[in-house]
Amino acid sequence: MRPMQQHIQTARTQASGQETEPDKNPPVDDEGTLTFWQVLGSALAAAFGVQSSRNRKRDFSQGKASHFIIMGIGVTAVFVLIMVGVVSWILP
Repeated sequence: MRPMQQHIQTARTQASGQETEPDKNPPVDDEGTLTFWQVLGSALAAAFGVQSSRNRKRDFSQGKASHFIIMGIGVTAVFVLIMVGVVSWILP
């Protein structure tokens, strides 16, 4: 959460008298986009078919589709190259 958004949320919470859980999302850069490692982690989680609800919400709210598409293509290419290498090594 950006500082101004966090300040507004804190003010709303104090006004309503409710306590909220602190923001546990991993840090993002100044532009509000995800870091390389966060996008890679999400792409790997998608490859295995597992993703936490919190990370899914983070990806849809802060991520850019083009970053996930590029990372997905890269992860798939690396996987295919590894499989070709393993098969070539096993079957000489």
